[in-house]
Amino acid sequence: MLSISAPAKLNLFLHITGQRQDGYHTLQTLFQLLDFGDQLEFELRSDNKINLDQGTLDCSIENNLVYLAAKLLQTITQTPLGADIALHKRLPAGGGVGGGSSDAASTLLALNKLWQTGLNLQQLADIGLQLGADIPVFIHGHSAWAEGVGEQLSPVSLPTSWYLVIDPQISVSTAAIFSHKNLTRNSQAITLAAFLEGSSRNDCEPVVRKAYPEVDIALKWLSEFAIARLTGTGACLFARFDTQAEADIIKAKVPARWQAFVAQGVDVSITHQQLSSHR
Repeated sequence: MLSISAPAKLNLFLHITGQRQDGYHTLQTLFQLLDFGDQLEFELRSDNKINLDQGTLDCSIENNLVYLAAKLLQTITQTPLGADIALHKRLPAGGGVGGGSSDAASTLLALNKLWQTGLNLQQLADIGLQLGADIPVFIHGHSAWAEGVGEQLSPVSLPTSWYLVIDPQISVSTAAIFSHKNLTRNSQAITLAAFLEGSSRNDCEPVVRKAYPEVDIALKWLSEFAIARLTGTGACLFARFDTQAEADIIKAKVPARWQAFVAQGVDVSITHQQLSSHR
């Protein structure tokens, strides 16, 4: 059995710089990987069946990105092999922390190893991009500056940080936010240096805060303790701290109606570390 993590990510900022003719938005963002996420277990099958145990997750197996990623890799590589997969969710759906995308990426990485299909990271990222724009960053497994639709990645090393992530217990539709008439779609491109100097924002945040009042309430609450931001299209929001202890102190104050976790930012994905140690 191969057991690996599917880590969360944060968008430390998100600028929408345009919209392509195919409807996809061009953007700039900085992906920060975390040392906290879902867990997946894989058992090799000698037939071509893909079985997925997704626990209590409320979606059809055929629409789960884990299942779709496994089937797509199976089709492209023409492998006769299959797998029994168990998904243990800790990351919220519709939270903007990349749970489904990370699950799909870890599935592609794990099955590429188990099935010995021999694809490199770029080939896996290209497959993942067919399923979601956030999947490539998890495939490459490094915190990164991203452009294009999120697939043009430049690895970065970020200062050691701890993050308090709050889930206000609602699901935000990414498609609804990106199609919203009030979404800013013409932000000027910036540089990493400009971001580090504080010249950035999340263009989705005003739209999400207005459409989902609970996100607005949670952001106002967290802002009393630190600079608070939305990740992706939400609904999760986060604040950065220099130490775990500082983050834990604020986590203890989070209202009971919300969920929260504290995680450390990492440059290299814990998934890649686990895969490299697996024999």
